[in-house]
Amino acid sequence: MAKNRSLPQDDCDLEKAPTGIHGLDEISLGGLPRGRTTLVCGGPGSGKTLLGMEFLVKGALHYNEPGVFMCFEENIDELTTNLASLGYNLKEIIESKRLVIDPIYVERSEIEETGEYDLEGLFIRLEHAIKSVGAKRVVLDTIESLFAGLSNESILRAELRRLFRWLKDRGMTAVITGERGKDGLTRHGLEEYVSDCVIFLDQRILNQIATRRLRILKYRGSVHGTNEYPFIIGDHGIEVFPITSLSLQYPVSEKRVSSGIPSLDEMLDDKGYYEGSTILISGTAGTGKTSFACKYVDAACRRGEHCLYFSFEESKEQILRNLRSIGTDLKPWVEKGLLEFYNQRPTSYGLESHLISSFRVIKDTKPDAVIIDPISNLSAIGSLRDVKTMLTRMIDHMKNKNITTLLLSLTSDGDSLEGTEEGISSLADTWLILRDLEINEKRTRRIFILKSRGMAHSNKIREFLLSDKGIELLDFKRNTG
Repeated sequence: MAKNRSLPQDDCDLEKAPTGIHGLDEISLGGLPRGRTTLVCGGPGSGKTLLGMEFLVKGALHYNEPGVFMCFEENIDELTTNLASLGYNLKEIIESKRLVIDPIYVERSEIEETGEYDLEGLFIRLEHAIKSVGAKRVVLDTIESLFAGLSNESILRAELRRLFRWLKDRGMTAVITGERGKDGLTRHGLEEYVSDCVIFLDQRILNQIATRRLRILKYRGSVHGTNEYPFIIGDHGIEVFPITSLSLQYPVSEKRVSSGIPSLDEMLDDKGYYEGSTILISGTAGTGKTSFACKYVDAACRRGEHCLYFSFEESKEQILRNLRSIGTDLKPWVEKGLLEFYNQRPTSYGLESHLISSFRVIKDTKPDAVIIDPISNLSAIGSLRDVKTMLTRMIDHMKNKNITTLLLSLTSDGDSLEGTEEGISSLADTWLILRDLEINEKRTRRIFILKSRGMAHSNKIREFLLSDKGIELLDFKRNTG
């Protein structure tokens, strides 16, 4: 039976050079074409120079492939400062003979458009730099500066082909950066045709929030991910999230874990949730969603599990204080390192930044359980379609890691009972719905289980009480008076 894969398998014999850039090697199925030239193009500030430099630095540090960075716009001091913000000591790498940075200033007025124009001077300088460190990788940043004074297309095309052939003949895995043009990918509109691989970087503003996208437009001799992939530039460098790489081939657990509320466990076949499942708790404001989630957190920490709590509305201290009112003290678990909070307003970043930073925190902390409170706040930074896409990626990622996930969703009185604004209810394994009812001028709370996959569960509507003794579920008795 054929396997279900989101990204195609690469069965070609093309050798690839890993970039070491998180996510990029996955969507390129191994890295950039070894011994060939890759064009990285995009507008100002899109990350072209950083991608090229990171390709060289990680090649030198992790793959024993020294490199040469030839720049036509920035100097060594500027590049050193930029890379220092990502934790790389460029000076140390240069002194260890694993990297050469050769800044060249090209004066446009000195370039004469004659049939004798060529790049011999550049080739001599580049040859010397390559031999000085035994380079395997080369980056030229940017191609427009090198050909700034040329408008004759025939000369330009000939010199471009000659440059690319020179690099290929010497077995260099090369990255050449180019500025985005008005009518084409680059200003000259020729580089993409002679490059073996083309990567396009884009930075756009949506709802006053900057978002970044990466797309592999072309890759000769190799299959690759063809979608747009979100990426961020952070203190770890460039991080690409391969959104289509997650498949429905994750392991499932038979283990059951308590919800932290014995009477709720009774409704869940007297055993609680499945470990590694996704639990959705939805309800209007004040119905107790956070309380139910934190009861699970308390029980999980008592089992020795590590929990990560993403809060988009309240601070850690406020949550800890409020939970004490229902007899739940989570502070000891924080002090023991079993519970960690990640508190951030969604409007601080775009959806992609939230997603990738969340994945980074999950990777660093390796939690057994994750709580996201509430997912409805994400609608402030993206369309419902984008929010659903992000949450789908998040849920798939958690399932692949066998992480039990609790998603809290705030609904309004006018919402459909069997739906959420984010549209992800179908992805939840267990769905608890909390509701307020007013009977005889008295506010009461109700809970019922709309679904719980893979287990017998109660179909009763239960009243529940929040008190200093915790959460107590009662049998619902309809008032007929």
